[in-house]
Amino acid sequence: MRSAAQAYQTIAKQTVSQRDLEADLLLKAAARLQAVKDDWEGKRAEIHEALTYNRKLWTVFLTSATSGESPLPVEVRQNVANLGVFVMSRTVDLTQKPQPEGLNALININRELAAGLRGK
Repeated sequence: MRSAAQAYQTIAKQTVSQRDLEADLLLKAAARLQAVKDDWEGKRAEIHEALTYNRKLWTVFLTSATSGESPLPVEVRQNVANLGVFVMSRTVDLTQKPQPEGLNALININRELAAGLRGK
Protein backbone atom coordinates (compact mmCIF):
# COMPACT_ATOMS: atom_id res chain seq x y z
CA MET A 1 0.00 0.00 0.00
CA ARG A 2 2.85 2.36 0.80
CA SER A 3 4.33 2.05 -2.69
CA ALA A 4 0.95 2.88 -4.23
CA ALA A 5 0.80 6.07 -2.17
CA GLN A 6 4.34 6.97 -3.19
CA ALA A 7 3.51 6.36 -6.84
CA TYR A 8 0.45 8.61 -6.56
CA GLN A 9 2.50 11.37 -4.93
CA THR A 10 5.11 11.15 -7.68
CA ILE A 11 2.47 11.40 -10.40
CA ALA A 12 0.65 14.18 -8.56
CA LYS A 13 3.84 16.20 -8.34
CA GLN A 14 4.42 15.77 -12.07
CA THR A 15 0.89 16.77 -13.04
CA VAL A 16 0.51 19.83 -10.82
CA SER A 17 1.23 22.94 -12.84
CA GLN A 18 3.74 25.52 -11.65
CA ARG A 19 0.92 28.06 -11.31
CA ASP A 20 -1.12 25.70 -9.12
CA LEU A 21 1.90 24.96 -6.97
CA GLU A 22 2.61 28.66 -6.50
CA ALA A 23 -1.06 29.30 -5.69
CA ASP A 24 -1.05 26.49 -3.12
CA LEU A 25 2.06 27.88 -1.44
CA LEU A 26 0.58 31.39 -1.32
CA LEU A 27 -2.62 30.03 0.22
CA LYS A 28 -0.63 28.04 2.76
CA ALA A 29 1.26 31.19 3.77
CA ALA A 30 -2.00 33.16 3.96
CA ALA A 31 -3.58 30.44 6.11
CA ARG A 32 -0.67 30.49 8.54
CA LEU A 33 -0.85 34.26 8.85
CA GLN A 34 -4.65 34.12 9.20
CA ALA A 35 -4.41 31.53 11.99
CA VAL A 36 -2.11 33.82 13.96
CA LYS A 37 -4.40 36.80 13.37
CA ASP A 38 -7.56 34.89 14.33
CA ASP A 39 -6.11 33.63 17.63
CA TRP A 40 -3.77 36.48 18.42
CA GLU A 41 -3.55 35.76 22.14
CA GLY A 42 -3.05 32.02 21.68
CA LYS A 43 -0.81 32.04 18.61
CA ARG A 44 1.00 35.36 18.83
CA ALA A 45 4.25 33.52 19.46
CA GLU A 46 3.87 31.88 16.03
CA ILE A 47 3.91 35.18 14.14
CA HIS A 48 7.64 35.02 13.48
CA GLU A 49 7.38 31.52 12.00
CA ALA A 50 4.47 32.56 9.78
CA LEU A 51 6.25 35.73 8.67
CA THR A 52 9.46 33.82 7.96
CA TYR A 53 7.61 31.28 5.82
CA ASN A 54 5.92 34.07 3.88
CA ARG A 55 9.19 36.00 3.49
CA LYS A 56 11.01 32.95 2.15
CA LEU A 57 8.21 32.31 -0.33
CA TRP A 58 8.30 35.90 -1.54
CA THR A 59 12.09 35.79 -1.74
CA VAL A 60 11.73 32.96 -4.26
CA PHE A 61 9.09 34.92 -6.21
CA LEU A 62 11.25 38.04 -6.25
CA THR A 63 14.36 36.17 -7.30
CA SER A 64 12.50 34.39 -10.07
CA ALA A 65 10.65 37.48 -11.32
CA THR A 66 13.74 39.68 -11.40
CA SER A 67 15.97 37.09 -13.01
CA GLY A 68 17.08 37.93 -16.52
CA GLU A 69 15.98 34.44 -17.52
CA SER A 70 12.38 34.93 -16.36
CA PRO A 71 9.87 34.15 -19.14
CA LEU A 72 7.32 36.57 -17.65
CA PRO A 73 6.46 39.77 -19.50
CA VAL A 74 8.28 42.84 -18.18
CA GLU A 75 5.07 44.39 -16.80
CA VAL A 76 4.24 41.24 -14.80
CA ARG A 77 7.80 41.03 -13.52
CA GLN A 78 7.62 44.66 -12.38
CA ASN A 79 4.28 44.09 -10.64
CA VAL A 80 5.63 41.04 -8.79
CA ALA A 81 8.73 43.01 -7.81
CA ASN A 82 6.63 45.91 -6.50
CA LEU A 83 4.41 43.56 -4.49
CA GLY A 84 7.49 41.77 -3.19
CA VAL A 85 9.07 45.00 -1.99
CA PHE A 86 5.86 45.87 -0.16
CA VAL A 87 5.62 42.38 1.36
CA MET A 88 9.22 42.55 2.57
CA SER A 89 8.72 46.01 4.03
CA ARG A 90 5.52 45.00 5.82
CA THR A 91 7.25 41.87 7.12
CA VAL A 92 10.07 43.92 8.64
CA ASP A 93 7.52 46.27 10.24
CA LEU A 94 5.56 43.35 11.72
CA THR A 95 8.70 41.65 12.95
CA GLN A 96 9.63 44.79 14.87
CA LYS A 97 6.11 45.67 16.01
CA PRO A 98 3.73 42.69 15.78
CA GLN A 99 0.05 43.56 15.45
CA PRO A 100 -2.82 41.43 14.15
CA GLU A 101 -4.34 44.03 11.83
CA GLY A 102 -0.95 44.45 10.14
CA LEU A 103 -1.28 40.93 8.77
CA ASN A 104 -4.35 41.81 6.67
CA ALA A 105 -2.40 43.19 3.72
CA LEU A 106 -0.09 40.16 3.52
CA ILE A 107 -3.01 37.75 3.77
CA ASN A 108 -4.98 39.60 1.08
CA ILE A 109 -2.04 39.89 -1.31
CA ASN A 110 -1.32 36.17 -1.06
CA ARG A 111 -4.98 35.22 -1.55
CA GLU A 112 -5.49 37.59 -4.48
CA LEU A 113 -2.33 36.48 -6.23
CA ALA A 114 -3.27 32.83 -5.69
CA ALA A 115 -6.69 33.49 -7.21
CA GLY A 116 -5.04 35.20 -10.17
CA LEU A 117 -2.71 32.26 -10.71
CA ARG A 118 -5.70 29.96 -10.78
CA GLY A 119 -7.57 32.25 -13.17
CA LYS A 120 -10.32 33.13 -10.70
